[in-house]
Amino acid sequence: MATAETLPRSGREAQGARMTERVREILSWYESDNPGTKTNIARLLNTGYLAGTGKLVILPVDQGFEHGPARSFAINPPGYDPNYHFELALDAGCNAYAAPLGFLEAAAARHAGEIPLILKLNNHDVLHDEADPLSAVTGSVRDALRLGCAAIGFTIYPGSVHSRTMYEELRGLAEEAKSHGLAVVVWSYPRGSELSKAGETGIDVVAYAAQIAAQLGAHIIKVKLPTAHIEQEAAKKAYEAAEVPIDTLKDRVRHVIQSSFNGRRIVIFSGGAKVADENVFDEARAIRDGGGFGSIIGRNSFQRPKPQALKFLETVMKIYAGELK
Repeated sequence: MATAETLPRSGREAQGARMTERVREILSWYESDNPGTKTNIARLLNTGYLAGTGKLVILPVDQGFEHGPARSFAINPPGYDPNYHFELALDAGCNAYAAPLGFLEAAAARHAGEIPLILKLNNHDVLHDEADPLSAVTGSVRDALRLGCAAIGFTIYPGSVHSRTMYEELRGLAEEAKSHGLAVVVWSYPRGSELSKAGETGIDVVAYAAQIAAQLGAHIIKVKLPTAHIEQEAAKKAYEAAEVPIDTLKDRVRHVIQSSFNGRRIVIFSGGAKVADENVFDEARAIRDGGGFGSIIGRNSFQRPKPQALKFLETVMKIYAGELK
């Protein structure tokens, strides 16, 4: 079996990475999917520094749309250029690069075939920020195919009064994507007027959000790291009665993975706002040790000069590869 030490170390080198037993095992979990979709899941798993390990580090850059350009890129002005993010993902050895339609259209041709792409099909802006968000559909499966993407991405907000609309939109887009051999990545972020701020990242709510994404047909699920807070009274009774371990972040990651078809769906965790490097590294260790599949890290990557970003991402990847404790 290939090990982290024997695998290619960059996105450009890893396109022909040999299939490992770990990747074959993961692909076996998606029993209903066609060869095209499984091939694209394999592309994601067999690219970059972590190729073949079953772990992923993905660069997402949808923040220009979601938070605004100055908040996203002013701290590191090269980030205003869409091509910068392609190059960052490639040079760092990320498994994939995810972005909305415009950013991918701007540089996909010059990087065709170099790194798996994920087209984010819906987006939300903060010019009209509401307690119960509903993202607009801003791309199509045809766009993803035209741009050579390996997967589509879609955000749902469990807890929003508009959640049913988003679930129905995702169902249709996921069906279409799978019929064309694309993988489906779901950002599942609890948010809504009935949830407290603490509840958005409570362990019961995050685990529930991961389960919902899996039930909606996601191949890869992106959630936030959970806290020990329990939002729902009925859930609190269940956790206490079953004595579910949630004291440490590693325990909580393990429970989210368990809630995603007992570990038979790929779950990655978001990096969130830019924080101290050691915090991110400690989180990566907890994700790794709790059985998580990796991270999707945006602002903590591109909101710093490129040499620092490359060093930062290399450390995260070495943690997931087991090269750093």
